[in-house]
Amino acid sequence: MTTGTVTFAPLRHTDVPRCHEIELALFPGDDPWSENAFHSELDNGNYYIGAYADDELIGYAGLAVSQYEASVHTIAVIGHWQGRGVGKTLLKDLLARVDEINVPVYLEVRTDNEPAIALYKAHGFDQLGLRRRYYQPSGADAYTMGRPAQSV
Repeated sequence: MTTGTVTFAPLRHTDVPRCHEIELALFPGDDPWSENAFHSELDNGNYYIGAYADDELIGYAGLAVSQYEASVHTIAVIGHWQGRGVGKTLLKDLLARVDEINVPVYLEVRTDNEPAIALYKAHGFDQLGLRRRYYQPSGADAYTMGRPAQSV
């Protein structure tokens, strides 16, 4: 799948060092995912997609699915590509996977991440709860959001 100059494809183990770089850039006040965490996610068969511009990884998204529900583990887009539809396309790809199996999907998002909250609401997510001090070490709060199962 392609959007403008951005191509979307399954995330590869060779992308993991770049994923970690993006984590460090985007989440400096919190505990970014390690390279081992990304490798583990890929090894466990979770669904991860990458966004590539000129063969450079500029964003990624990950999803874990069980028989009864799905969980968005991460969506990240490097700063200068934010606001250009990359995150929206990544989310839509994850939701298409979820809709194929008709289960509800959940996620956590920082309470101060207004662009992400608006994106999730626009795609059918509702705020379900608040997790105090969810992100560490900053202690930032997170909303738990969910979207009901939707058949295709």
